[in-house]
Formats: sequence, C-alpha cells, structure tokens
Amino acid sequence: MDNKNLPNKGNNGPKMNMPRFNMNWIYGIALLALILLYFSSGGPQNSSIASKATYSNFKTMVEKGYASKIVVNKSQNTLKMYVKPEHIRDVFHKSAQQTGNDPYMEVEIGSTDQVETFVEQAREAKTFTGDYSYENHRDSEIFNMLLYNVLPFVFIIGIWILIMRRMGGGGIGGGGGVFSVGKSKAKMYEKGGDLGITFKDVAGQAGAKQEIQEIVDFLKNPQKYTELGGKIPKGALLVGPPGTGKTLLAKAVAGEAGVPFFSMSGSDFVEMFVGVGASRVRDLFAQAKAKSPCIIFIDEIDAVGRARSKNPAMGGNDERENTLNALLTEMDGFGTNSGVIILAATNRADMLDSALLRAGRFDRQIHVDLPDLNERKEVFHVHLKPIKIDDTVDIDFLARQTPGFSGADIANVCNEAALIAARHNSEKVGKQDFLDAVDRIIGGLEKKTKVMTQAEKRSIAIHEAGHATISWFTEFANPLVKVSIVPRGQALGAAWYLPEERVLQTKEAMLDEMCSLLGGRAAEELFIGSISTGAMNDLERTTKQAYGMIAFAGMSEKLPNICYYNNAEYQFQKPYSETTAKIMDDEVLRIINEQYERAKKILTEHKEGHAQLAQLLIDREVIFAEDVERIFGKRPWISRAEELLEAQMRADAERMAEERAKELEAQANQDNSSDSSDEQ
Repeated sequence: MDNKNLPNKGNNGPKMNMPRFNMNWIYGIALLALILLYFSSGGPQNSSIASKATYSNFKTMVEKGYASKIVVNKSQNTLKMYVKPEHIRDVFHKSAQQTGNDPYMEVEIGSTDQVETFVEQAREAKTFTGDYSYENHRDSEIFNMLLYNVLPFVFIIGIWILIMRRMGGGGIGGGGGVFSVGKSKAKMYEKGGDLGITFKDVAGQAGAKQEIQEIVDFLKNPQKYTELGGKIPKGALLVGPPGTGKTLLAKAVAGEAGVPFFSMSGSDFVEMFVGVGASRVRDLFAQAKAKSPCIIFIDEIDAVGRARSKNPAMGGNDERENTLNALLTEMDGFGTNSGVIILAATNRADMLDSALLRAGRFDRQIHVDLPDLNERKEVFHVHLKPIKIDDTVDIDFLARQTPGFSGADIANVCNEAALIAARHNSEKVGKQDFLDAVDRIIGGLEKKTKVMTQAEKRSIAIHEAGHATISWFTEFANPLVKVSIVPRGQALGAAWYLPEERVLQTKEAMLDEMCSLLGGRAAEELFIGSISTGAMNDLERTTKQAYGMIAFAGMSEKLPNICYYNNAEYQFQKPYSETTAKIMDDEVLRIINEQYERAKKILTEHKEGHAQLAQLLIDREVIFAEDVERIFGKRPWISRAEELLEAQMRADAERMAEERAKELEAQANQDNSSDSSDEQ
C-alpha cells in the first residue's frame, strides 16, 4: 500500500507554511513608517490647495475683504491667509470644488510686528473681521531636519549593511559574494558512490576503462603499489570528441573508488577580478588535501589550460595565465599532494600548454574515442533499457546504421525514436521509428509541405541518382543504404550510405569518394544540360578533401610526401610560399576535374540504368539498395563493411539456430521427465 499521501499522525494540527523572516521586511517597514509620519505631521493638513503670494498682494486682498482668518508662523516668518468661500473664484480663478473647502494663500513676511499693525488697521476699517492667531511648528522643523539631513545617511548605511551581508555570505542561502569570491566553486561529493555511477553504467570504452582502472585499484588498495616502490599517476587527462562519455567516465571512477569527489568546470576558475582564479585553485587543492585520498575532476580544462603566448603583445600576463601558473604549481610544486588525483577532460588537447601535459602533472592521456560497432551495441543496450521496444528492433542493425555516432548521439536517437512513436500513438517503439530518428538527426526534419515543381523534382532525382550510380560502380565508395528526394533540413535530397570504419584512408578510396560526390553535378550536366546550385555541399566537401590530400597527406604528384599542417597558435602566416600555394591550387583543380570527367564517363556507360533509377525516385521518392541492385545487378565490388555485414548475419543465424536447438532439446528432456514421472 502506498502511504505516501497519508497524514502525519504525530501532528494533528494543520501544517502551515509560514513565510521566512527576512531583514528586508524591517527596512521596508521603517521606510513606510517614515513616509506615513511625514504625510501625517509635516505634510498638508487637508486636501485644500495653497498658493504663493507677495506681501503687497496680501494687503490688497485683506483690504478688499477676501480674508477669513490669518495664521502667522513666527519660526518660518510666513503667514497663511485663508480665503472666504464667496471670494475663492476671485482669488484662485477656480471653483470651490476644485480648490477644496479651506484654500489659503502663503505669504512671506518681514516681521510679525508689521503684520500685527496692518491687521489692527484692517479691523478698524472693518475689512477684516476674522481670527488672527500664531503657530510654531517646531516639531515639524525637527522632523524635516531628520528627514532631509539624517534619513539619507540612515538609508545609505542600511543599504551598505545589506550589501555587505550579501557579499560576505551572510544573506539567505549563504555562500558567494565579494568576500568569498576567491573560494573554490567545486561541488564536493563526500563519497563518490553518492553519484550512483559505476563502470557498469559506461558502455563500451573498454580501453579507457582498463587504463583508468589502475587509479581505482590504487585508491582501494594503495599498499599493493607502494610496497613495490610504485607511485600512482598524479593526473589523467581524458581526451576525445564531444559526447563520448569523458565526464561520465570520471564520475564512474569516483563511484568505483568510493572516495571524496570534487567536480568543477575550467570556466569556474575564471572571474573578472584579478587573482581570483589563482585563489580558487589554491582553495580547491587545500580542500582536497584535507579530504585525501580524493579525486579532483576539472571538466573542459582547455578554458584555463590553454597554451601561454610567447608574444607579450597578445596578453602574456592576463588572468587566465596566472590561473594556469597556480594550477601548475599546485599539481607539481614544492608542496605535496599525496592522495590527491586529478582527472581532467577536454576535446581540445592540441590547445593545452605543454607544461600541463608533462609527466608528473598529467602522466597519462586516456583517449576516449567514438565507439566502434560492438561498443555502439553496448551503448544501445544501456539507453534502450527504459524504452518499450517491440520485436522488430534489432540492436545489431541499429549499431550498423549509426557509424560515427557518439554515446550522446545514440542517446539522442533513442529519445527521438520514443518521441516519434508517441507522436504516432504507438504502444511500443519499433524499428521504423529508430530509422526515422536516425534520418531526423542526420538530415534534419522532413519537410513534407515544401512545394516543388515537376522540373525541380526531376532535377533532384537525376542528381541523387547520379550519386547512387557512381557509388555503385566505384570500388572503395561506401555501400548505399537508401536514396531520398524528400526535403530534409537544408537539403532537397540525400543519399544514405553505410560507411566502412577504416583506420587508414588510401588515396584510391579518397578519389572514389570524391568521384561519388561529383556524380550529382555530372548527372545534371549530362542529362539535363544545365547545372544548378544543388551541388554546393558536394563541391565544398570535395574541395576540402582535395586540399587535405595535397596539403596534409602528401598525395600530390607535384608536392609528394610533404605535410604543411601547422598547429602553432597565434600564427598569422601560411607555412608555405605563394608559389607553393599556386601549385596546390593547380593540383586541387586537376584532381577535381579528373574525378569529374571520370564521373561523367561512368554515368554515360550506365545512362539507361541511371534513367530508370531517377524515374523510380520520382515515382516513389525513397528507394533502397535492393532497388538499385534490381536495376544494375549485384555490385561488382564487395567492401569490407559488406563482408563484415554478411559474416555478422551468418553468425547471427547460426547463433539463433543453436539457441533454438538448445530450446528444443531442453523441451524434449522436460517432456521425457514428465512422462517417466507419470509412469511411476
């Protein structure tokens, strides 16, 4: 029984959410009281209007009989002449409703004796018959003095105290502020196991886990290594592309070791104040030494560990470099950091300072690469656990359909597939949902509402059929999976391939890939008679690959065996002359033109099959490798990827047959045992 919503028996009274006390309430109440006091004592006594007048105008109005009473303020040398209701319009040129019940004129006077003499004369002349009195607002003067002279200082001091409390960490929530700005922002987990992550949660990455396992073993059993005179590596740098699980691997290390774990980002050291980064580094290591043995994990360390410039004009003494110097000193300075292991992660290891990478600081660089086929299967197994899948989902097939995907990409595929299935009101996620998710991530959202003319549709079909034809008849091109002319993202059409995961790329394979990329433009020129902008992405990839072959891989006839790659930061000139640049341009143009003519030659030889393929695309919009094989016949070359695919399929079939045989044998044994028991 779920008793989560049952009332608390130990407290019969209603539970009231009382607001928290806050010092701001006191400041607000005091300010409100002062404002009310001002309007109640120092402000106007009623809603009637007042107007200024000179002393001569005052005498004139009294002589005309407009005054109902006169009140003199000796301390301020002013008087108030209240006007009779019947003369309000003559004095203020307004009605009694607009001026109020008791309007008055305020007049500055020289001396009260002069006013008294004038009032006596007016009484004798019968022009003034009202009251004549005095008032002395000494209390009002004291309040005004406090209001205008003391209150601003009180208000400023109160604001200053409030700010200092906040900056000193004394405010609600504590922590942070100017007085604690030099403190480390690292999140500390008292036990790494509190993260709830172990090596079981990290799919694949067997090599990285094997390298980092020694750190875990040392933290669990340090005597095993110290008795032989060995020392644990002080630091390990996790290097790899984004999304491969570097941060997850670091958390798994802490979870396996069960030691305190400090986690922060490289950008947390950087602050606008000078010296803050270095102070945070020292504070972080001071906390770590107090908790040793422990692990410090710095994510995205390239934010603070970037290579220092040799040119002072480029900012050779900025805050980031001071922080880096403090980090270098703490990692391997005169002090000892026994029991403190530093893990760091970055995908820009080429930008890090060489002093940070030397032995004694980061003794190891652990490469966390993109998962291969078997590792992608393991990643799919992890991310498919919370997803309801049907019998059509084949994890081996999904792993083959996602070459080059990182662990984060595979997690995104699983999530997108679940969203697509929910959008279709399906009870379970099927194979087609995963294929649609892969297409969504690679090509973008399918634009079914995009309107195209028949001429544009035919042009796109001829273009994509050109890619498919060239890839079918070139030896090292990637095996075709499907071709589509349905617009996705910025692309009007696309061809999906199953890339072979090669460790080394040969010149022939790169030329075949360039020829396949140029097949779309060549098909437009041959079978339409004009070219379009649809090949911009193909031309960009072809040009980059050609320059890479010549400038970096040394695959040029005129510039053989030379690499012009230069990784120097702040380098503003090319590592080759203008003459060499001209040779590179000529070689790139020659290679691209050769592959373009080769593509046109292949398309001319198979123009009938290309026409059938293009027409099939126009009719069905999406075709698969089986359709291409039906038109052109079996592919002349079987790539290594296809061989592995067929071998994997045979192995799967044999494995399923063995499992089925074992099930039948077990069922037969069970039937025999039940028959023997019946006979007995």
